[in-house]
Amino acid sequence: MGYKVAVVGATGNVGREMLDILAERAFPADEVVALASRRSQGQDVSFGDKILKVKALDTYDFSDTDICLMSAGGEASKEWSPRIGQQGCVVIDNSSAFRYDSDVPLIVPEVNADAIVGFSKKNIIANPNCSTAQLVVALKPLHDAATIKRVVVSTYQSVSGAGKDAMDELFNQTRSVFTAGEVKVEKFTKRIAFNVIPHIDVFMEDGYTKEEWKMVAETKKMLDPKIKLTATAVRVPVFIGHAESVNVEFERPLSPEQATEILRAAPGILVVDKREPGGYITPHEAAGEDATYISRIREDATVENGLAFWCVSDNLRKGAALNAVQIAEVLINRKLLSKAKQAA
Repeated sequence: MGYKVAVVGATGNVGREMLDILAERAFPADEVVALASRRSQGQDVSFGDKILKVKALDTYDFSDTDICLMSAGGEASKEWSPRIGQQGCVVIDNSSAFRYDSDVPLIVPEVNADAIVGFSKKNIIANPNCSTAQLVVALKPLHDAATIKRVVVSTYQSVSGAGKDAMDELFNQTRSVFTAGEVKVEKFTKRIAFNVIPHIDVFMEDGYTKEEWKMVAETKKMLDPKIKLTATAVRVPVFIGHAESVNVEFERPLSPEQATEILRAAPGILVVDKREPGGYITPHEAAGEDATYISRIREDATVENGLAFWCVSDNLRKGAALNAVQIAEVLINRKLLSKAKQAA
């Protein structure tokens, strides 16, 4: 049996990536519908070798749709996801709108797929923040092996995480630098070309940004509430691909060799760690790939039972679109969609 799938926000970076991944993975859909706001109605988007006409979200009837991949931002999701769920369509939401709702499972399939059964309360499943998604994929097998006490992570996040306008700003600023033109700062707080900005999302009262807080809250919800985590989130002049420098303190000893063996066997991970020039993965190489790449696995001798490693992933794929499609695949493989209709 094929399914009917709607992609909301189909004209955005992540929405287009969702359509590409549905086609790439031969998702069992009889029909895929591209939805967006009225101003995008009638635009063409590609789905495999087909072209879809974008339809308006606010006039679409979800009652015969099985799965909605939502990538239209937090405000749109707050308004529409509950309505869509009430019609019996399961919403997989890429925004932060429902991630911290106790009645909404927050899922990375390689990490906590079993938690998906809780979706039937609201027919909504949340996708984590892009920087959290790749981090927990790496932490999960290590936590199972030696129990994580504390994590210190610094991120190197690409501009695509801030949307198409942010990518355009990096491109335009870079061109202006080379042509001695005016460098216009609009999307970011400071120039991003040939610079790094230690500020993603809004500042909170304790001095952390909301992006950093998200990594703490989401890791605790998906992996273990006992884990202590501190993050510094930094925007870098890279178009696609987030990188993270991660230090982990464990309850029990875990050698770099043991960690490498564990990570090589873990789902969704590729270890590239040759300890030689170029023997590691950078965001450029991870762009367009599904895996979370781990490199530079080594002992952190500043704490007892400490390890450090480098983690890279395509933020538009594993950090957003791919993870959403994988969640949809879990729903189908576990035959859970009938519960959605019952809940509605």
